[in-house]
Amino acid sequence: MADTTSLHQAISVCITQINTNLTEASRIARAAAACVAAGSVTEGVEVSMDIEQLLYEAGRLHDAICLMNRISQD
Repeated sequence: MADTTSLHQAISVCITQINTNLTEASRIARAAAACVAAGSVTEGVEVSMDIEQLLYEAGRLHDAICLMNRISQD
């Protein structure tokens, strides 16, 4: 049987990290939009490329959260 308290703490840490990643992704998206608005589409696309890894990590963290939640309910 899993230690529910530890799983809930781990879920909390993961959710905090997801929030951090998405906040950073939003900041990058705003910077990319500013580049495009200034007429530099290529630079905007280049800046936006940094979003990909943050979104990937947020998705994997969410997968882990879902798994931990299922384990804690067993």
